[in-house]
Amino acid sequence: GNLLIILATISDSHLQTPMYFFLSNLSFVDICFTSTTIPKMLVNIQTQSKAINYIGCITQMCFFLIFGELDNFLLAVMAYDRFVAICHPLHYTAIMTPQLCGLLVLVCWILSVLHALLQSLMVLRLSFCTNFKIPHFFCELNQVVQLACSDTFLNDVVMYFTVLLLASIALAGVLFSYSKIVSSICAISSAQGRYNAFSTCASHLSVVSLFYCAGLGVYFSSAVTPNSHFTATASVMYTVVTSMLNPFIYSLRNKA
Repeated sequence: GNLLIILATISDSHLQTPMYFFLSNLSFVDICFTSTTIPKMLVNIQTQSKAINYIGCITQMCFFLIFGELDNFLLAVMAYDRFVAICHPLHYTAIMTPQLCGLLVLVCWILSVLHALLQSLMVLRLSFCTNFKIPHFFCELNQVVQLACSDTFLNDVVMYFTVLLLASIALAGVLFSYSKIVSSICAISSAQGRYNAFSTCASHLSVVSLFYCAGLGVYFSSAVTPNSHFTATASVMYTVVTSMLNPFIYSLRNKA
């Protein structure tokens, strides 16, 4: 589904707009996001072997962080795009130029890669006992850090501070954009005008709600309930189902 969105955006000139440019990038990130964990999980099921070497675990964790954070930032950028489209429609093409769109995506990549490298390097400084078992279906950062034999205080501080900071920045951008969008929609006099304005951001709002609710639900449940099986099961919703539903949500709005 995500691949079809990318191909449709490339092949149809009518879809080569900022909104679909960001959507195609989100679809690409979703493909990569699930590809870091699901193929290995399927191999484990097929071979009945759950082993993963140290380098493979760190690599999987690093790429998972990159694409997970990219999802987070791209949704914020798409919220800004909807804000400009609804609140400043006459200046939309002048503001959302191809150069700005490319720059926004580039900044998302840089921040995500730097964050993933920081977290990965922090894990590399830890020492682990041999043959340790991760209570998850992939190398999730928090689960890996908890299994270290050395002191993890600095890792915990850096991990929670950076994740909270980056997530807060992106979420604040989304909330600010939609607060302005709601104000602009409410100021429209006709019901049809309000409906048309809301329909342009309904798909994105659905994806944002699904992404943040699933992500927050997983991490809050893991903090409250120390049941590793429950946490791993809930993570499937966050890592697989959200990426799978995105193409369906956006396809419902576009009859073509």
